[in-house]
Amino acid sequence: MKTFPKWAPRVTQREIRRLYVTDARGIYDEDLINEVGYGLLVRCESFIEANEAAAGRAKCPNCSAIVVHSCRKDETLHCDCGWELTWEEYLSTIRHAQLSGAEPVLNLFRSFVREFPHARSPRDRMLLIDRLIHGFHGYYRKTSYDEDPDGKPMRPVAINLIEGRLSKVVAFLDRLTYGEKSTEGLKENYEQWNDKIDENRDWYGS
Repeated sequence: MKTFPKWAPRVTQREIRRLYVTDARGIYDEDLINEVGYGLLVRCESFIEANEAAAGRAKCPNCSAIVVHSCRKDETLHCDCGWELTWEEYLSTIRHAQLSGAEPVLNLFRSFVREFPHARSPRDRMLLIDRLIHGFHGYYRKTSYDEDPDGKPMRPVAINLIEGRLSKVVAFLDRLTYGEKSTEGLKENYEQWNDKIDENRDWYGS
């Protein structure tokens, strides 16, 4: 029986909504913060591992050893533990799973994986979650940079982290609950995110 890699799922909108409703009431629900935060963390880890695999360093799903390969579709990946799978079969688990991105996105996700477990307070963890889900892919462009240095549509990284189609995820984030008791900094993050979204709404059709 073949063993295929398994990737952490995207976090549900329901979980994110509950977190922001609670925060807007001035309540730090540490269990909920950790549930969402670590759900995002394992998703970030999967995203990073999938991109490493696509770059020629696939993780064995049996023993977690790194299998170096050339990315040829007909190539069979072999691990010392006895596991093997063709690269085409391995790659099929990554396609259409919102698991690809450029280096700036990988750096954002690596930073979250590194920092979240060491955040000392619920407030710090909430801010890390908020900054993560309001991040952007900065490499999508409508026009060439030479023609228009400012013509760079920016795809929200939330599509890689939160379940749903792009336009639905953007609409969901638009409707997140904020209040006078929300964690300081969340509204400011949202305003910056919304400015970038407004510049690019015609690109993704929301």
